[in-house]
Amino acid sequence: MTDSTYQALAESVRRLVDATIRTEADAGTVATVTAKVDAATAQLRAALMPGSFGQRCINDGQPIASGNVVIGVRNPIAPPLEVTRESDGSVWTEFILGAPYEGPIGHVHGGVCALILDHVLGATAHRPGRPAATGTLTLRYARGTPLNWPLRAEARVDRIDGRKVFAVGQIGDVAGATVLAEGVFILPRP
Repeated sequence: MTDSTYQALAESVRRLVDATIRTEADAGTVATVTAKVDAATAQLRAALMPGSFGQRCINDGQPIASGNVVIGVRNPIAPPLEVTRESDGSVWTEFILGAPYEGPIGHVHGGVCALILDHVLGATAHRPGRPAATGTLTLRYARGTPLNWPLRAEARVDRIDGRKVFAVGQIGDVAGATVLAEGVFILPRP
């Protein structure tokens, strides 16, 4: 099977999660749906890979990032983001986060913002065959990040010192930055 097969399942589960959060269905309907979800889960669990997606020992042509919590097309928890790399090394992504990512009423949870910024800043430090690990990530929350609103995350390298890549970035909307970030990412030894 291709990633698109699993991507369709993940998108369906994302819609289910959103509906689960926002439904006002009666108890009988909820009980019926619960039984159907449990039956579907049992079908999928009949053929599970061992460990996590990233620990796979086979090469079936699917990108290892397919299970990633931020960009994984097979991961229904992931928004998922599509990160664009510019010729100058900067990166950006545009997205909308809905009910599954809510923290304070009507706003994205700060931890979700941190997750996204960790990934986006880290993408600036990534080198082919040499993924960088987060050393530190410092955030400043300027104001609430709105749910169900177009958002943009962007990042760039500030400087490089040996194996340390210093990156800066932010999440924002049309009114400006909501979260500002600085991070140090460590490249592995060659």
